[in-house]
Amino acid sequence: MESIQRILFIAPKVHIYAVPPLSSNSGYKAGDWKVDQEKSRIFTARIRIVETATEDADGKEEKVCTDVRLEDPKTGDLFANCPYEGAHCVEQVIDSSRFFALRVIDGPRKAMLGIGFEERSEAFDFGVSLQEVRRHNDSISANEKAKKAGALSGLSNVEAKDYSLKEGETINITIGNKGRRRAPSSPSRNAATGGFPLPFLPPPPSAEDVKRRQSQHGAEDFGKLGFDDDAFGDFV
Repeated sequence: MESIQRILFIAPKVHIYAVPPLSSNSGYKAGDWKVDQEKSRIFTARIRIVETATEDADGKEEKVCTDVRLEDPKTGDLFANCPYEGAHCVEQVIDSSRFFALRVIDGPRKAMLGIGFEERSEAFDFGVSLQEVRRHNDSISANEKAKKAGALSGLSNVEAKDYSLKEGETINITIGNKGRRRAPSSPSRNAATGGFPLPFLPPPPSAEDVKRRQSQHGAEDFGKLGFDDDAFGDFV
């Protein structure tokens, strides 16, 4: 992993004070730190705002973090560090434009330290630099949200397939033998055979058999109906 550092602000001298607990929700006051008394100063340090960009092993993602560092002005050793994650990490006091309250972190320990610039111009530049950091972080967050929103909209814009039936189309569903009804049996067949199937029927008679039967029974049938069996009958 490679890291690149960039110095956003530097001032050679800033005074450090102990910060008592807040007495009200209105904010910090430099008057509570007794800044007018020299014995109230803990240390005089160099202050720097350092931005560090770190790329992962693949070089695909970059992590950017910002620190407000209080350092020994002679050796450059770190005295206290304030990871800057938002406006709550550095707050300007309500009774002066030259003093700020910093949230410093040392491992699991956290504390509030007060800093005071000797020049108002340095304090102004310090505040502007932190404002630029917040603006940059907000733009990164907005881009990440836009990417996520674009990914979600891309999923929602996938063309939906139409699975509805077109005119004239049907669906046949067969699930084993369930739902099938047996063909009703013939009442006459069941009545005649006691529920048993009938044997095979004999083949139909041939045309010669029909003619022979008609010739044998024709005269008898005409007599029963009252017709003369003469070839011409009553129709002469």
